[in-house]
Amino acid sequence: MLKKILFALYILVIVVMAAATFVEKFRGTEFVHASVYGSWWFVGLWAVLALLAVAYFVGRRVRRASVVLLHLSFAVILAGALLTHVTSWQGAVRLRVGETVSTYYENVSGGDVVERKLPFELRLESFDVKYHDGTRAEADYVSRFTITDGGATQRAEVSMNNVWKYRSVRFYQSSYDPDMRGSILALNSDPWGIPVTYAGYALLFLSLVWLLVDPKGAFRRLFKSDMMRRGVLSVMAVCAMSQAAGAANTLPRETADRLGRLNILYNDRVCPLQTFAVDFTKKLCGSARYGDYTPEQVLAGFIFYGDEWSAEPIIRVKNGPLRDALQLPGRCSVNTFFNQVMGGYILGPYLNEYYHGHNGKFHKQVADIDDRLMMVMELRRGTLLRVFPFTSGGKTTWYSPTENITDTLVDEAHRKYMQNVFSLIYGEVLASSYGNVDKILDKMLKYQQLNGGSSLPSAAQVKAERLYNAIPFATILFMVNLTLGVVLLIIGLVRLIRPVKTDEPDRPDKALLRAVPVVGGALLGLSLLALTACIALRWIVGGRVPMANGYETMLLMAWFVMVLALVAARRFRIALPFGFLMSGFFLLVSHINQMDPQITHIMPVLSSPLLSVHVSVIMMSFALLSLTFICGLTAIILRLVRGRNAVELDGQLDSLALLSRLLLYPALTLLGVGIFVGAIWANVSWGAYWSWDAKEVWGLITLMVYAVAAHAASVPFLRRSMGYHIFMTLAFLTLVMTYFGVNYFLGGMHSYA
Repeated sequence: MLKKILFALYILVIVVMAAATFVEKFRGTEFVHASVYGSWWFVGLWAVLALLAVAYFVGRRVRRASVVLLHLSFAVILAGALLTHVTSWQGAVRLRVGETVSTYYENVSGGDVVERKLPFELRLESFDVKYHDGTRAEADYVSRFTITDGGATQRAEVSMNNVWKYRSVRFYQSSYDPDMRGSILALNSDPWGIPVTYAGYALLFLSLVWLLVDPKGAFRRLFKSDMMRRGVLSVMAVCAMSQAAGAANTLPRETADRLGRLNILYNDRVCPLQTFAVDFTKKLCGSARYGDYTPEQVLAGFIFYGDEWSAEPIIRVKNGPLRDALQLPGRCSVNTFFNQVMGGYILGPYLNEYYHGHNGKFHKQVADIDDRLMMVMELRRGTLLRVFPFTSGGKTTWYSPTENITDTLVDEAHRKYMQNVFSLIYGEVLASSYGNVDKILDKMLKYQQLNGGSSLPSAAQVKAERLYNAIPFATILFMVNLTLGVVLLIIGLVRLIRPVKTDEPDRPDKALLRAVPVVGGALLGLSLLALTACIALRWIVGGRVPMANGYETMLLMAWFVMVLALVAARRFRIALPFGFLMSGFFLLVSHINQMDPQITHIMPVLSSPLLSVHVSVIMMSFALLSLTFICGLTAIILRLVRGRNAVELDGQLDSLALLSRLLLYPALTLLGVGIFVGAIWANVSWGAYWSWDAKEVWGLITLMVYAVAAHAASVPFLRRSMGYHIFMTLAFLTLVMTYFGVNYFLGGMHSYA
């Protein structure tokens, strides 16, 4: 009876947390924190669950130290969370330069804000926003203030990921006033909850690692199973748009390439103009190339042959209500949307409706097309071409040729050069004097090198970015990996249904089937090398670990899947198609429009060494769990194809379950460690180790759901291989929700990942 009550309560806690994330989406963060996460009944629910779990654990008389330590760590973590809930306080203080403040503001139940007294006084001395050289991309926020406590004073400095602690109060940079004369600091005092919770996390880390190395633990016992010794798994060896463009004029390819070698301030980052050309072309026609034209030629066409290219059917219009309502073809020109007979700009009335609250699919398509058209208009006006740097006093500013330069430090000679050089190029283009155009572009590059200061990318970064732009890694690899994965999986299923027998020495496909694992492993290795090169190039170009957004974490997930598949394939050949399929899936997801592959400066809050540890550990865990999903899916397919009474089916299902469990334990360990590191990072950056953000909640749900699979001794359903596979297949939905559901539906402060 105790086990049934405990199991029901465990499910209830998971359901409540999952439901709360959806309530937050529609009712707001303050409501759900007051009504759910901060309520007495939610705290009580966790307390009862913990007490029942302790009673059940003691009743089972578990003596293995690693298991005892693991469950003890959860009790300590919950105790720390309770102390934080009861004893801590949080608030915010608004400071203005030169003013003394002795109060702070605290949010209380119901969303009300209460002013409270500080035990000391604060005076803001200065506030600065630091930018990346030559851009307006924020690199850090720095507040310098003085703490006065009685007769003693102390100077303090707070920035992103740099906390200041005084007595039991910690100060965090939260926000700032638009006039740069004020700063908002977050305050947190939690002297008891944090050390207890951190102790619990440390115990969790030690116990999880201990479980993996414990000779008598469940994980090590899997390696000693009869199936591993008999090599049953070896029996399951699995061998392992472009639109036709017209003849619109543009620069010759060599000259356009020279144009692409110039630098430009784009997306708050100084980069080769080629990058802007690639993004410009992709945004217009959905591909990095248009017919036989390179991206640089497309860009040059709109700059120097604007009228011709405005008549070119380059703008891709997706199927949808806009295309149906206006009877538009799949490819339109810019001129299509400017029709005097229909009143000028034909999207104008619908765009006005969009800005007045009409946000259905039709109006969203209108806004998307309008965004692309305005980009063309701005390019033709020259406002997007911020290619002229000027450095004075160590500060670099980038200007466009049509910009009204108000900076008095820019002398007349530089002004005239910026304003006239494109007119000079245009004259040479009209005369088809492309040799002269080449010379002018070469001089422009030298001008940038002389005046760009420290804002210019290094030679290595330029080479890396041009190579990265030239090869569509994700597009190629997702097609290759998915294709090879499907082929290998089909071959594997055929072999499982009709295994090679020793009394069939002349079977014609026997040699081929034996060669497939070797070839498959080699191809997966080559794919891994290509993806490694892609990630390395992004690292060089961005000057940071590429783990800061959804696109980059998908690449990282695919990388981990391929590495793990290659390692596992030495013993389990079935890992090869798993590796191809899951890495191909993650690369496909990175390729879809919802993820932006542009390389940008990292947000200040992410400028922490804990970023790479947190993200890489979590992604490795997700990669392992995705492979358990493929194991489960393969088992279900085998059962459906071969039937319940097929010979050798039970052995194959058991083998897949063994492989899945071998992946499960390190996955749980990595997920627990990732959450632990994330909690430390959150405490350093936001002042709270756990904020009940949607991503945090679903990460916890994922850990709790997959942890059930490690308790087969208490859940009879999981002792049967088919039951285990069904559970692991369904459990994967929590991982999908954690990553994609939060990012693209629920939102939250983690939605950038």
